[in-house]
Amino acid sequence: MDVLERIGKIVNDNPVVVFMKGTPQLPQCGFSSRTAEALMACGKEFAHVNVLADPEIFENLPRYADWPTFPQVYINGELIGGCDITLEMFQKGDLQKMVTEAVGE
Repeated sequence: MDVLERIGKIVNDNPVVVFMKGTPQLPQCGFSSRTAEALMACGKEFAHVNVLADPEIFENLPRYADWPTFPQVYINGELIGGCDITLEMFQKGDLQKMVTEAVGE
């Protein structure tokens, strides 16, 4: 399986996933930290991929959805965006609704 197929499998197998620098508990950059905090505040579980631990994903993720920066948030297989978009959606209440609908419960 090539790296773009691996990324696609991660995106499609998880209702909510963030590709970030570090982990939600130990983020390695401010943008990843703020994005993970917004997702955690939604109160639902989400998957994460530490792009610093997987150089192949780090190098190729920007090609996957033509989005050049990290973090990248995907909900139901679609790229939502990075830090700024995620925080804006959270402030409007849209992120919580999307995450809840994607995860269920």
